[in-house]
Amino acid sequence: MTVPPTPELPPRLARHELALLLTLAAVQFTHIVDFMLMMPLGPQFMRLFAIGPHEFSLLVSSYTFAAAASGFVAAFWIDRFDHKRALLFLYGGFIVATALCGIAPSYTLLLAARIVAGAFGGITGGLVLAIVADLVPFARRATATGIVAASFSLAAVAGVPAALWIAAHYTWRTPFLALAVLSIGIGLVAARLVPPLGAHLAHATRRRPVAQLRAIFGVNNHLRAFAFTLTLMFAGFTVIPFIAPYNVANVGLAETDLPLMYFAGGLATLVTSPLIGRLADRYGKKRLFGVVGVLSIVPILITTHLTVVPLPVVIACAVLFFVLVTGRFGPGMTLVTGSVAPSLRGSFMSFNASIQQLGSGLAALTAGFIIGRAPDGGLTGYGLVGWLAAACTLLAIWLAHRIRIVDDTAGAVRQAPRRPNE
Repeated sequence: MTVPPTPELPPRLARHELALLLTLAAVQFTHIVDFMLMMPLGPQFMRLFAIGPHEFSLLVSSYTFAAAASGFVAAFWIDRFDHKRALLFLYGGFIVATALCGIAPSYTLLLAARIVAGAFGGITGGLVLAIVADLVPFARRATATGIVAASFSLAAVAGVPAALWIAAHYTWRTPFLALAVLSIGIGLVAARLVPPLGAHLAHATRRRPVAQLRAIFGVNNHLRAFAFTLTLMFAGFTVIPFIAPYNVANVGLAETDLPLMYFAGGLATLVTSPLIGRLADRYGKKRLFGVVGVLSIVPILITTHLTVVPLPVVIACAVLFFVLVTGRFGPGMTLVTGSVAPSLRGSFMSFNASIQQLGSGLAALTAGFIIGRAPDGGLTGYGLVGWLAAACTLLAIWLAHRIRIVDDTAGAVRQAPRRPNE
C-alpha cells in the first residue's frame, strides 16, 4: 500500500499566524524586560535600600532560580489544561507580581515579589514556545521561533532603555508599574487572538509525578534534547555576562559607550533572527544550526581575546557576536520543540525552560570561577572562557544532529524507527 506524499507546506507564514506570533513575542518581550531591568537599576536599589552587592545579586538571581523551580513543578500538570488558558493564568500572575515589584516598600518585600515574578514568568517563557509548536507546523516553525526570539533583541534595544529613561525621570517604581499596565493590554489581545489549544488533551494521560518523570526522562530522544539545551546555554552564557566588564576593563571602552554597543547588536538581530529562521525552514534546521554554530565560534573567540581597539571595531565585533550567537536560538529551539510528541509538549517545554534557566546560571557561575582580575584592574581568563564556549558550541552541533524529530506537520505524529528505550 502506497502512502500519498504529504503536500509541501507554503514557505511563508500566513497572515493570521503572523498576528499570533507577534502577540506571543509581545508576551515574551514584557517578561524579558522585567528580568533585564533589575541589573541596570542596581545602583539605585543599593543606595535606596542600603544593601550591598551580595543582597543585590540575590534580587537578580532569585528570579532565575524561582523560574527554574516553577518550571520543574509546572511540568507535572501543565499538559492537563488548554495551553491558552494556562498562558493567560500564568501571564496574569506575572502581571500581578510585576505590579507588586513597583509598590514594594522594603527590600524583603521586593525580593518576595521578584521570586513570584520569576515563578510565573519562567513558566510563561517555556509555554510560549510550546504554543508556537502547537500553532505552527514544523516546516515553518524555525521562522516562527525566530520572530518570537526577536523579542529578546527588542527588549535590549527599546524595552530596557525606555524603562531606564522612565526611571530617571520619575522613580525606579514607575517602569514596573508601566510594564504591568502594558502587559494587561497584551494579555487582552492574547485572550482575543490566541485560539483554544486543547488538541493535546485528546491524547493526554493523567500520570502520577513519578510516571510523568518517566514519560519525559525515560525517552533517550528527550534526554538528548535536554543535553542540547544545557550545552547551548554554556555555549553562550559563559561569555555574555562578562562582555561589558571585559570591554571596559581590557578593551578600554567607556561605560557611556556600552548602550551603543548593545543597541547596535540588538538592532541587527531584529532583522537577522527571523531571516535565519526562514533559511532554517528552507534548507533544514539541523543544517542551518550547524552552519550558524560554526560561524559563531569566530566572534566568540574574537570577543574573548579582544585588545584595545577603536569603538567602531568593538561595535562591529558586537554586532557579529549577537547576530550569530543569538541566531542559533531559532533553529535550535525548533529542534527541541520537534523532539517531543504534542501530548507531552507543554510538560516537556516546562522541564526544558527549567534546564535553560539552570544552565544559564551555571554557565555564568562557571565563567566567574575562571575569570580573575589582574593587578592593573583588567580581567584574566576570559580567553579560556571563549575556548570553553567554542567547545560547547561544537558539542551542541553534534547533539543537534542526534535529535530525532517527531513530525506532526500533517496533524498526526509521524516518527522515525524507534531505538531502544525510545
